[in-house]
Amino acid sequence: MKQIQIAIDGPASSGKSTVAKIIAKDLGYTYLDTGAMYRAATYLALQNNLTAEQVDDLLDLLDQYPISFGRSEEGEQLVFVADVDITHPIRDNQVTNNVSWVAALAPVREKLVTLQQAIAAEGGIVMDGRDIGTVVLPHAELKIFLVASVEERAERRYKENVEKGITADLELLKKEIAERDYKDSHRVVSPLKPAADAIHFDTTGVGIADVVAFIEEKAKKLLDKE
Repeated sequence: MKQIQIAIDGPASSGKSTVAKIIAKDLGYTYLDTGAMYRAATYLALQNNLTAEQVDDLLDLLDQYPISFGRSEEGEQLVFVADVDITHPIRDNQVTNNVSWVAALAPVREKLVTLQQAIAAEGGIVMDGRDIGTVVLPHAELKIFLVASVEERAERRYKENVEKGITADLELLKKEIAERDYKDSHRVVSPLKPAADAIHFDTTGVGIADVVAFIEEKAKKLLDKE
């Protein structure tokens, strides 16, 4: 049976990861959370008090503590560095507020992109991030670029944090998300931008089920062509 590559890009809290996980499950594809990989790298940098100038040290740590994924009995995706479960620590505010500078380090992106491409080569995949359609999977058959207003994305992040017991301030989240949008879209290496052939979808006020249905309809049309 034909399998395709699905690239879902967009800014923070645009719904990428949530819909990507559902679509991968529905299609029986592999799901790869590239954002979690950069958060894992950020976690290692912060735990070892590294700065952007110490990129070689960070690369060494990524070799010593390779990033991998697992799944809990409840079906939750787990993230590891070596054998340490960092699923929840990488969602802390400290990691969130530092991931942009780590993700902007060219050698780190090169290392993780190579790993992402190797995983994608194994079969049908749904991958979400900020440069999937432009850099990681430039030949993906289906490219989606999700957007949403800063206000709505801040409210989504606020609800997520509250549910996880993480202290959150809605107005501060709006400011942090706007700042991250600017950093991600203006970085020199692999900036956040839609691929030329990406399908844009504004998720402001749109439920997850409707976003999933939209993308799966596009995927089905591609699969039916074979």
